[in-house]
Amino acid sequence: MSAWVLPDHIADVLPSEARHIEEIRRDLLDMARCYGYELVMPPLLEHLESLLSGTGEALDLQTFKLVDQLSGRMMGLRADSTPQVARIDAHLLNRAGVTRLCYCGPVLHTRPSGTNATREPLQFGAEIYGHSGLEADLEILTLALDSLKAAQVGSISVDMADAGIVHAVLKDAGLTAAALANVHSALAAKDASELQSLSRHLPAATAKALQDLVQLYGDASVLAEARKVLPDLPGIQRGLDHLQWLSSHIEDAKVTFDLADLRGYAYYSGVQFSIYAPGASDALARGGRYDEVGSVFGRKRPAVGFSLDIKAVVGAAAVRPLRAAIRAPWGEAPALRSAIAGLRRQGETVVCVLPGHESEVDEFQCDRELVQAAGQWVVTAI
Repeated sequence: MSAWVLPDHIADVLPSEARHIEEIRRDLLDMARCYGYELVMPPLLEHLESLLSGTGEALDLQTFKLVDQLSGRMMGLRADSTPQVARIDAHLLNRAGVTRLCYCGPVLHTRPSGTNATREPLQFGAEIYGHSGLEADLEILTLALDSLKAAQVGSISVDMADAGIVHAVLKDAGLTAAALANVHSALAAKDASELQSLSRHLPAATAKALQDLVQLYGDASVLAEARKVLPDLPGIQRGLDHLQWLSSHIEDAKVTFDLADLRGYAYYSGVQFSIYAPGASDALARGGRYDEVGSVFGRKRPAVGFSLDIKAVVGAAAVRPLRAAIRAPWGEAPALRSAIAGLRRQGETVVCVLPGHESEVDEFQCDRELVQAAGQWVVTAI
């Protein structure tokens, strides 16, 4: 095998795409700051027991593991930053009130999430801790939508669910952890025949509710239908109320519901959402409420957040034109060097043409050039 061949689903990012990724990264961080979110930078690797505490089997399987040569302890390369941010909130900041945090950095996955997905996403996310009300859920959802709009992603749609509805249906079913996981998998796959088999020993009302959940997806009429066919349990009615209230506040995006959607169920304790756009093979952003995430760190706090992969967002975002640049000759004359430095201080991109490379095409496609006229260096159109 050639030394330059990279592993499957790992790739170099070349200049044009890297520029687009970086521009979106800056836009997303600026958007989070506009909402009052503070930037944190958790480490790429941690002791494994800290990194995976309370995250469930799915994240464990996605995590690369290695031995620390200094301590001999097992370490992991993060596959998701949310547990790390929960640790920061619980043990390093330890604030009593609301805490808003955001982050942006690479994560590594042992396996790609899809056929064309990378195993090295550039994950951006935001979390709000300390408020249990729907106001926090709405703020996170609005920030997620505004972030994708800032990235120039169009025709956005939101698909919503509430983990509390499924939890309420299965609360008194008496299932083992393994059986519960099988039911969750069948629900997520909308496998009605498998659900029928798994629920044959469950109470009739529970078995019927599971079959009904598989059919409860679509537009706003789903919520009204759910109120008719699902058991009249407090957890179910509360979840439907939350979905209705949040969806009523979403503007400029199509809203759908899928009450059997359990992707990431090990995390979520309440409303969860996925955001889609044309050109993307999977959801561009996922988020929701996960009030249990900090309990393993000894500080259970209300929490809600979202995350996305900037590399995936680039594929669905509008192509951005290159920022106009200025071509300048290379030279040692103080006046020339001063003129170039002055333009750069003004925020201009100035590309100096090195001797012997005057005919080469550059990435920046300069539309102006710095020329000497009447003893002065001035910028003119090419």
